[in-house]
Amino acid sequence: MTKRLMALALGSAALVGCGQPSMTDSPGNNEAWQATYPAEYQSWAETENTSARTDLLAHRPALVVLWAGSPYAKEFHSPRGHQFAVADVAQTLRTADGQGSAACWSCKSPDVPGLMEKYGENGFAAHTFAELGREVGNAVGCADCHEPGESTLRLSRPYALNAMNKVKQPFEAQNASWQASQTCGQCHVTYYFQPEEDNKVNIPWIFGSTADEIERYYDTRRFYDWVHPISGAPMVKARHPEYEHWSRSGHAKLDVGCVDCHMAGQSAEGMHNHKVSGAMAQYEQACQGCHQDEAELAQTLAQHKAAIDEARTEVEGLLIQAHYEAQAAWAAEANWHEMNSALMDIRHAQWRWDFATSSHGIHAHNPEEGMALLTVALQQVKMARAKLAQVLAERGVDSVDYPDVSSKETAQAAVDIDLPALQQQKQRFIEQQMANGWPEAAMRGYQE
Repeated sequence: MTKRLMALALGSAALVGCGQPSMTDSPGNNEAWQATYPAEYQSWAETENTSARTDLLAHRPALVVLWAGSPYAKEFHSPRGHQFAVADVAQTLRTADGQGSAACWSCKSPDVPGLMEKYGENGFAAHTFAELGREVGNAVGCADCHEPGESTLRLSRPYALNAMNKVKQPFEAQNASWQASQTCGQCHVTYYFQPEEDNKVNIPWIFGSTADEIERYYDTRRFYDWVHPISGAPMVKARHPEYEHWSRSGHAKLDVGCVDCHMAGQSAEGMHNHKVSGAMAQYEQACQGCHQDEAELAQTLAQHKAAIDEARTEVEGLLIQAHYEAQAAWAAEANWHEMNSALMDIRHAQWRWDFATSSHGIHAHNPEEGMALLTVALQQVKMARAKLAQVLAERGVDSVDYPDVSSKETAQAAVDIDLPALQQQKQRFIEQQMANGWPEAAMRGYQE
């Protein structure tokens, strides 16, 4: 057993009879729904079976360099079942020692709306992640999407209600399919932490929800999530914009929403299956009504995925080169006047790449938009490199050292990520704070 797993096991044991707060009185308590909606509760509980995940930094080491300087370069996995939402955000290296904003809890638990009411939306975000850890005991569940104790749908996050109004898609005016998709979209959406508002979550749709419109918003207010330590470019991060892509897709135009594909199948009472899963895994219930040939659909999806993977790989390679060429230009004493245009090209190219590829299932949700974004990203990163080549030539720089991104380990070493130190920091956080009365949900899936 690794030291981290030992600490987790000890932490789990320490929870029993050790001051753990009761979640039964929480408005978000999932178990309170079991008696009234037994079939839905049981299928929701089965999301714990969706436990497999992929280390995406190991799968695509280029991500480490592109996200260098941001928490995503430390650890980034593919998503898994809703039952792991609390544990995965608590355990990830990205939340480090818990001193970041409690806004990181925003999408992870039906306890969050109650905490926002208790502290205020700004007050909630102004707490640290660790300060509210004991009050988040239910993983994504019933009250996230439904009125308390009812099957009626709702948007439980105020920032989601505001965002839908910004793009003239008010929740109350939508049909059942769009309302259901919007409940998914309050979490499966891009966002940022608003620094002038105590780092509360904001969905940046003032001008609209396309990559271009969101970029315009960020550029207008001179916002950046972080400054890239290699190139010095001011970067913005896309965070799984599934709702944005779906809302402009062929499925959306036909009122085929998230629930139709990912929660297909119904109970005897006519309620949806709440074991959220991939559509192709339940082809007969989810797809067959529109797609008559399963093999043909699978082949089409595979072709879309292969095309997007090929395009993103090319963009990723050029972006890495651009970041290091900018570093070489700075080392050769280039000035901001010379560098500004190229750095903005890097920012814009990486934003579009990220907006396409951080969206889980883009090859199924909206492959046309994904490819269009990557095509523009390719043009922009080529422009950045052409401008940097001129700066380098004027300073007599004829070679640039590029990093080894053949593995996650070599890529993290190239950008000075000390993974053992980060893991030790996380282990101390688990032992000293999480083991001291945090709910069991924070340990789910991390015990022997």
